[in-house]
Amino acid sequence: MASLIPVPLARPIVALTPLVGTLLVPLVVPLLMVRVGIGAGVLAAVLISCLWFAAMLSSSELPEHG
Repeated sequence: MASLIPVPLARPIVALTPLVGTLLVPLVVPLLMVRVGIGAGVLAAVLISCLWFAAMLSSSELPEHG
């Protein structure tokens, strides 16, 4: 199955997806907990983690089965 993302664009996405998630979660969650409340921080942690996991799976480079 061919990827929906063109190859020149896919390489940076594959490289940056882990970095974006590891930086975004620890920055956003504590800020939301302090400014809005603990519930908002927990909700943000769950939502960001789920979206990050889905992005990691969809942008992963796995070998083709042939």
